[in-house]
Amino acid sequence: MSTDTTTDRPTREISVTVNGEEVTAEVEPRLKLSDFLRNYVDLGSVRVGCEHGVCGACTVSVDGDIAKSCLMYAVQLDGKEVTTVEGISEAGSLHPIQEAFHEEHALQCGFCTSGFIMSAREFLAENPDPTRAEIKAALADNICRCTGYQNIFDAVERAADNMEGD
Repeated sequence: MSTDTTTDRPTREISVTVNGEEVTAEVEPRLKLSDFLRNYVDLGSVRVGCEHGVCGACTVSVDGDIAKSCLMYAVQLDGKEVTTVEGISEAGSLHPIQEAFHEEHALQCGFCTSGFIMSAREFLAENPDPTRAEIKAALADNICRCTGYQNIFDAVERAADNMEGD
């Protein structure tokens, strides 16, 4: 462990693979993953809404499992792989879930969208043919303050249909 000479706070070097690229940085042990992704890696899709793991705006994938990045410390991710919504597109094209959100107008302000997309991505990987009730239950940990949810649920249904056979 080192010390940041400007603040006399302890730091630790971490190496994290973010969206396929290795990122190495000296961070304070108390730095949240969400702040690391926003401020060190410059990923604006990772939003901080509640800082208590309730709203889902900060949802990312860590080693293939979704996680609330506001509840994790960056040092916990040393040697791990993180995927954000910026990292799920393929060959410059939108991921089918991103495309479905666009087609179904499943956003208004967009603050919560990346969290919903990341949660839907993991959910559809586990349940490729969900019912509307299963979609609602799977996305219950994400809060949207503007859409009324119907278009979001429609988008996940469309994505499931579009991804059949993938």
